[in-house]
Amino acid sequence: MSADVWLPFPPEEIEGLPEGPRYLFWDGGENGDQEFPGDPADCVYYVVPYLKRQAVKVRPLERLTDVKVIQTLSAGVDDITARLSSIVPGVRLCNARGVHEASTAELTLALILASLRGIPQFVRNQDQGHWESGFHPALADKSALIVGYGAIGAAIEDRLAPFELARVARVARSERTTARGPVHPLTELPALLPHADIVILSTPLTEATKGLVDADFLSRMKDGALLVNVARGAVVDTKALLPELESGRLTAALDVVDPEPLPSGHPLWQAPGVLITPHVGGPTSAFLPRAKRLLVDQLTRFVNGEPVRNVILTTGTAPGTTGG
Repeated sequence: MSADVWLPFPPEEIEGLPEGPRYLFWDGGENGDQEFPGDPADCVYYVVPYLKRQAVKVRPLERLTDVKVIQTLSAGVDDITARLSSIVPGVRLCNARGVHEASTAELTLALILASLRGIPQFVRNQDQGHWESGFHPALADKSALIVGYGAIGAAIEDRLAPFELARVARVARSERTTARGPVHPLTELPALLPHADIVILSTPLTEATKGLVDADFLSRMKDGALLVNVARGAVVDTKALLPELESGRLTAALDVVDPEPLPSGHPLWQAPGVLITPHVGGPTSAFLPRAKRLLVDQLTRFVNGEPVRNVILTTGTAPGTTGG
């Protein structure tokens, strides 16, 4: 086949790419204004640059008139689905399932343990040369609720397993059974929230999950519970969360926030009982080898006419349709 594949990494740095396409490097550039490496109309497979602003990611979309696959390197695809009107019909949109599970699950455990054991205050005390001990809750014997039980949610539970939790409950869009136990549908979430010491958000951002964690959701959480968000910032209503933090009834560990980046002076920075990391669930040393393996596998399938994996949707089809 003679067609272009746009990659956000130099192709010579990806071992095992199948022969056939012309591989072109484009990551948007440092300022997001890098010239296109070729005619966008010749691109049949577009790999979206990682850790770039949405404006950079979507800049080529309306000119990709012959594209067949758009491959993100993130677990969420909301940056692209927000611009579906720019994409020609029949394009398969794929996410990066298999790339971020390890990194995001590791950070989730780090946020939980740091929050429970008071690590942020210990760091502040260390900066001041101040020794202050104290009693802190353990993760052992706690009850956790994972909201969004896809690949990342399952990876989080894998890492929770050795910590002797009393119970782990799982919630996803639809009910099912896994080797670890039942997955409850979203409709059962209100009944599950009051029993969880730790509520972990790992759901994609969709119309159904935007603002899911609102005042009602938060009011159902038990006193003293910890909210952990490694999903998307907009899953949580920040204005509803702030009073719960300021009153001390709830605590939170947030890798993602709304708005993002969080502006200097925003009240969330100073809210008691909150630990904030700047959306670092994915970018670790684990990312690059897994991303490259995904691209080699996907492009080998594409070149050989086999179905690609991780198809979230096919443009121009009914909602929920993924195509081949």
